[in-house]
Amino acid sequence: MNRLSALASFAMLSACAYPEPQGGPPIALVNSAGQSVGTVSAWQTSGGVGVRIQASGLPHGIHGIHVHSAGRCDGPKFESAGPHWNPASRKHGLSNPAGPHGGDLPNVTVAANGVLSTIVTVPGASLSAGSLADADGAALVIHAGADDNVTDPSGNSGDRIACAILVQPPAGP
Repeated sequence: MNRLSALASFAMLSACAYPEPQGGPPIALVNSAGQSVGTVSAWQTSGGVGVRIQASGLPHGIHGIHVHSAGRCDGPKFESAGPHWNPASRKHGLSNPAGPHGGDLPNVTVAANGVLSTIVTVPGASLSAGSLADADGAALVIHAGADDNVTDPSGNSGDRIACAILVQPPAGP
């Protein structure tokens, strides 16, 4: 094998070994005024659901993010998204011995320029019926402040400032 063929083979193997997840189709991430501030994409992985968040115009700092139990994002407070997705009826918080909720995710950091670009995983979740794709769907919500990872029910993470519908509720009759 000549050097050029070996290099081409290595490049192809490298590309196959570490694919960059792209997710499903982009879903609008909206702020409390209903304006698009970015997109969210979700895809099934062997360990749960991967979620890519690409956003701009968010407040700088650390923010709690959670999967909420209803696939609705009615502004301005996004209360329609319901509580955190919690199929096992646990307490809130990644550091809570009686937790976490299924929708509890690690905090994310928005850069000084308002940009958030990250991938998170919702462990044990599925985009199939009976999980996130239940009777009322699911939403991803970004909160105003950091999640303290222990306080039930929401980690003292503050107001809901952005929302994306991860899974639409099924169409009615």
